[in-house]
Amino acid sequence: MQVNPDFRLVYVPGVTPGKWTRVWGERLPDVPLALSAVAVGEAEPALHQGTADAGLVRLPVDRDVLSAIPLYTETTVVVIPKDHWLAAAEEVTLDDLSDEVVFHPLDDSLDWSAGLPGRPAFERPATTGDAIELVAANVGVLLVPQSLARLHHRRDLTFRPMVEAPQSQVALAWPQEQTTELVEEFIGIVRGRTANSSRGRGAQPAETPKAAPKKAAQPRKPQAGKPQPGKGGSGQRTQGKPRPGAGGRGGTQKRTGGGKPKRGR
Repeated sequence: MQVNPDFRLVYVPGVTPGKWTRVWGERLPDVPLALSAVAVGEAEPALHQGTADAGLVRLPVDRDVLSAIPLYTETTVVVIPKDHWLAAAEEVTLDDLSDEVVFHPLDDSLDWSAGLPGRPAFERPATTGDAIELVAANVGVLLVPQSLARLHHRRDLTFRPMVEAPQSQVALAWPQEQTTELVEEFIGIVRGRTANSSRGRGAQPAETPKAAPKKAAQPRKPQAGKPQPGKGGSGQRTQGKPRPGAGGRGGTQKRTGGGKPKRGR
């Protein structure tokens, strides 16, 4: 018996593939979906090395080797202690951070090619999680996609949306030379295609419309004044009025020779 291979999907921190994996299970219950959470820097190598069929990654990726479909763009926020003076603001600008120490972790997914705002930290934290710990210690602040701020939520920290800051874009990526039927199926799921409109194996065959049942023929009603077939045939007596002058019961007899004698002249 042939066993269907797994569809191997990697995803980076902050991405929640739950809604797509549920649809996969409904459409392809015979093909297991193997999920693997990886660090930001590990997703692209997994696709290059063939240890994953597709990945939910953060752009940019190597477009010479990988195909990618952007899915959504995240809001960038600044993570600060709850008692920080910026906590009173509804949103924060880059200029507001000019006097703040801004951490730039090694796994940062934001593009700071135009320059990091604020004052640089003494050293770069290894991970976003490490940078969160330093923010909680009131050493500096951190700019991250909103999903990462929620992922590393702490009671003593809060975050505010940034204005005019770089943003992170989440995409579905896969090797260009490995656009398989299962990859096509997952593309259809993340794009919101229905099962019948999907290009993959989960598409359901179109049903042949059933013909409407024919109505039974109704018997024709006989017209008034006409005898119905099979009734009142030859030899059947019909009752009518007696002919004038005809004898018989109830007839009028003609009187002859009766009455008074005529007088003589």
